[in-house]
Amino acid sequence: MFLVGSLVVLCGLLAQSTAQLAGLPLPLGQGLPLPLGPALPSNPTDLAGNFANALSGGLLSGGLLGILENIPLLDVIKSGGGSSNGLVGGLLGKLTSSVPLLNNILDIKITDPRLLELGLVQSPDGHRLYATIPLSLKLQVNMPVLGSFLQLAVKLNITAEIVAVKDNQGRIHLVLGDCTHSPGSLQITLLNGMGVTPVQSSLDSLTGILTKVLPELIQSKVCPLINGILSGLDVTLVHNVAELLIHGIQFVIKV
Repeated sequence: MFLVGSLVVLCGLLAQSTAQLAGLPLPLGQGLPLPLGPALPSNPTDLAGNFANALSGGLLSGGLLGILENIPLLDVIKSGGGSSNGLVGGLLGKLTSSVPLLNNILDIKITDPRLLELGLVQSPDGHRLYATIPLSLKLQVNMPVLGSFLQLAVKLNITAEIVAVKDNQGRIHLVLGDCTHSPGSLQITLLNGMGVTPVQSSLDSLTGILTKVLPELIQSKVCPLINGILSGLDVTLVHNVAELLIHGIQFVIKV
């Protein structure tokens, strides 16, 4: 009887101890599965939106609009400047010989440059971001022969590829990959049509030159700014975006 009684008491003490332990939290790192890689944010659109806003704000604070507005476009065209290696100048020479009216262009100014809402698309493998940077501006062409300024509206998308890399010390960075204008995104629209009909061929020639010159010229101003912006973004934002890109986790939600 003494042994049976002792056994009953011992079982009761064990049951009481087990019940007390059940109410205590487990030590950190015990009894819980470890996460595999970074967790997807509860609202990934916030992260994508914050990143797009940071890029947009960086472009504006970096003076993009002022840079575009101060491009000496006529000088660039006539000198065959930019990355076209003289091709533009050759085209202009041929056009002015056949269409003398183009010699009467006194100036071409960029006015009212605007940065529209940026777009983000993540690559199918999740390792790259493509930022679409939509720009709009107006061209004011001084052609005294027309008796007034010729106004053209221009829209162009620049696409920047953004990738995440780790350096030798294991630090994460976002860097600019390919950066170019989106094919077919250039739109040139005539805003005022008064007096244009007699010189439609000249207008077509001018549009042809601008189509060849403007995309590369504008991207040469935008892409270096993006490269600088990426190196100056908030450290936490860069880390969060880069970690997801490195692990190929989708966080840019397609609407």
